[in-house]
Amino acid sequence: MAKKRVDKKEYGDRVVATNRRARHDYELLDGTEAGMQLIGSEVRALRENGGDLSEAWVDFNRGQAWLKGMRIPMLKHAAFAHEEKRNRKLLLHRAQIETLRGSVEREGLTLIATKCYFKDGRAKVEICLARGKKQHDKRHAIKARDADREARAAISRGRKG
Repeated sequence: MAKKRVDKKEYGDRVVATNRRARHDYELLDGTEAGMQLIGSEVRALRENGGDLSEAWVDFNRGQAWLKGMRIPMLKHAAFAHEEKRNRKLLLHRAQIETLRGSVEREGLTLIATKCYFKDGRAKVEICLARGKKQHDKRHAIKARDADREARAAISRGRKG
């Protein structure tokens, strides 16, 4: 008996949640894709409602990587619901875990979740090594962004005239 092929339009690749605050608070360095170990109601809730990555970070325990602080809202009509902010195991190769763990311990970096998405019907999360920004770095980034916006506006005004 042949397996039923899932139509990609039904379970297409799409971004479910992003951590927009991460670029403001951290200097993002290197990113990695990881799978997540989820239960059924969590997958369905991600597809329908999305999730919240604003407080999500990665911790290591007993040679495994765990995603902490990610909020997946509960479904109202689910018989067996899940906890909104439970720790979720990340599916990574041992070599990837050791590399990331070494970077966190040696260089004092943080691992944060920046994006959650579906890829070929499976839930994935993008985790990035990050270094915290100081307050003056944030002000500098805001000034640069404003200057860039003003320059683009001046160029567009020049083209119209």
